[in-house]
Amino acid sequence: MPNVTVAEFRNRALQIRYWTDAKRSTLSLQLVPLDRLADVVQHRPNYVGAAELEALPWGHPDRRNPCKPDPLVHAKLVGDDYPRMYLHGSSLKHAPALSALRFETPELRRNGDCSTVLTRFSHPRGWQLEHRLWWFDDEDAVHVSSSFINGSADTLQLEALTSFSLAGVSPFQVADAPEALFLHRFRTSWSQEARHECRRLEDLHLETAWGGDVYVNERFGVNGSMPTKDFFPFVAVEDQPAGVFWGAQLAWAGSWQMEASRRDDWLSLSGGQADRESGHWLKSLLPGARFDAPEAVLAAVSGSLDDLCHALTRTQDRALRQVPAVEESLPIAFNDWCVAWGHPSHDFMRRILDRIAGLPITYVTMDAGWFNDTPHNLNEVHGDWQAAPSRFPQGLKATAEMIRQAGFVPGLWFEPETCGVRSAMFQQTRHLLQRDGVPLTCSGRRFLDLNDPWVHDSLQTQVIGLLTEAGFGYLKIDYNETLGVGVDHADSLGEGLRHNVQGWYGFLARLKAQLPDLVVENCASGGHRLEPSLMARCEMASFSDAHETTNIPILAAQLQRLILPRQSQIWAVLHAGDSDDRLAYSLAATFLGRMCISGEVFDLSAAQMVWLQRAMAFYQAAAPTIKHGRSSLRDSGIGNRRHATGWQAVLRVRDDGQQALCTAHSFNSPQPIELRWPLPAGAWAIADAFHTDAVQADVYGQELVLRIGRPYTGLGLLLQQTSAPAGRRT
Repeated sequence: MPNVTVAEFRNRALQIRYWTDAKRSTLSLQLVPLDRLADVVQHRPNYVGAAELEALPWGHPDRRNPCKPDPLVHAKLVGDDYPRMYLHGSSLKHAPALSALRFETPELRRNGDCSTVLTRFSHPRGWQLEHRLWWFDDEDAVHVSSSFINGSADTLQLEALTSFSLAGVSPFQVADAPEALFLHRFRTSWSQEARHECRRLEDLHLETAWGGDVYVNERFGVNGSMPTKDFFPFVAVEDQPAGVFWGAQLAWAGSWQMEASRRDDWLSLSGGQADRESGHWLKSLLPGARFDAPEAVLAAVSGSLDDLCHALTRTQDRALRQVPAVEESLPIAFNDWCVAWGHPSHDFMRRILDRIAGLPITYVTMDAGWFNDTPHNLNEVHGDWQAAPSRFPQGLKATAEMIRQAGFVPGLWFEPETCGVRSAMFQQTRHLLQRDGVPLTCSGRRFLDLNDPWVHDSLQTQVIGLLTEAGFGYLKIDYNETLGVGVDHADSLGEGLRHNVQGWYGFLARLKAQLPDLVVENCASGGHRLEPSLMARCEMASFSDAHETTNIPILAAQLQRLILPRQSQIWAVLHAGDSDDRLAYSLAATFLGRMCISGEVFDLSAAQMVWLQRAMAFYQAAAPTIKHGRSSLRDSGIGNRRHATGWQAVLRVRDDGQQALCTAHSFNSPQPIELRWPLPAGAWAIADAFHTDAVQADVYGQELVLRIGRPYTGLGLLLQQTSAPAGRRT
């Protein structure tokens, strides 16, 4: 019997289909791009013709469904049976108890510019599931979350709950799509953020066995409080012959998991907070209690990976509609780290202010070390947050006032969630997180219990109070270790970690409530916390700790697929020994996000300062396109990113279609490079350019032509729609 549609809805880009089988065994979600509805094919209804089934007396190929529905929500309770057919130990999806759920017809509700579809499930034992899917009128993606409600009379232990489950991939294939489907994800590590990985499903062993009963799956994720330490919470599947992508991004700052699985022709994607198997998580729920899973964003597009990522990341714009007014122009930042190297002082900051006077910089931040009045490493002494008297004899307020009087917004570095081994806080063990009854210690750090009122009082005084009294307008929050699998809690280690993540959200809410004009930077050893829930709570983020390396533009370009460029702070660390090409290489990389300057500013020549001024002026002209645009990334095929060869280019077209920003880099390539890029419809001309004489740029009709004659140089071009003939050469 064919599958049946239970309900269908549409946003401006997607058909949102809730479907089941003839037995109404479970309810599934499928997304299809509206512009590809005509290409959906009739899927085979059974396994007739499968010789291995027809040869068996019990094979019944005419009765087997090759595209069975996958539950809209997966949940697993302690004490219930575990998944069958060898899935136990590889996944907690498809718990047998789900087959007893009864679902209601999805219900659409409208509130302003937001539409929400609510679906309820009930179990004979009294517990319920809720699935919420919502979208805004100006977005192409949909948001999803789920909840578990204990409506029984007993305390229940939950060991798995997905945020989303997307099934029915691919509706453009009549059967099991051999060698047609590809999984996309992004691996990551310190100073090597966002390596795109594309694997054919067969290479991940995600091809089914005969009969359509045995599950295969690929599960991946991160444990701990650095959610982008190993992978990004992102997954996508591409139907390459059809040219369609499906993808998901999870908004959660703790342990998480994604899973691609199948047992028959169709693939499903699911994800959420890490479960018991992946993240040591159990949650006890008293009668009447409710547990809400983190939010995810889903999209399906006809086009490229960049189109999919744009649909997903554009939803993050909504959280930035109430940023402090100073942020509207995406102002330039200066950070002292790569010139002070952990030894800032009042007098040193005065020298910096004298050197950068007249430059269009807004934020001037003192990074780590302002508290260190000892001969020890600053990582050993942080946590008490008292300014070093020898460095700041008049206190931090005097330095902040000096920075403001010079025309800048003063910024300060903190790592408020941890403390170093030589700090007094390190010995406050009753207020620190523990594992196995002892304080959790890693890399000489311990971690504050962010649900402890005493800790909140301390942070109120030491962090919020200091920022308020001294008059700082910018806060760089750093975080340099992870909680790993979790911390002590009555339920589980994973629940202890989840509880602490919620405590961190609470601190950020209190911070913003008291200092609404404070600009907050999200840093975690660079880019270890670049996920949507924390990006929504901060104005920008440190994209990486790759301050000096030649892979900076590669990392920055890939990150445009995962976070908004307007939030991605990219450092240009300048040196007196830099050639013009090297200066252009470093400075052009900042056009891929937010410009931040550091380095040997005292030693730069007059000519080098002119290069810096040119780059800043170009960045300011490009800021509207950085803020609101759509990016496309092309490269020559980069293997080792620390020793890259070839080239990379990103074309970002402003939302109104009137301006485009091209940022390109050459790597270790001895031969000249020629790159041709088709431009969107219209008449285009080069309005502004930043590059050395190694670069020649032309527009011929609908094509941008770049010629780069030397290795390790960079460029920025601003193209403008014009009615005049295109073709200005630079």
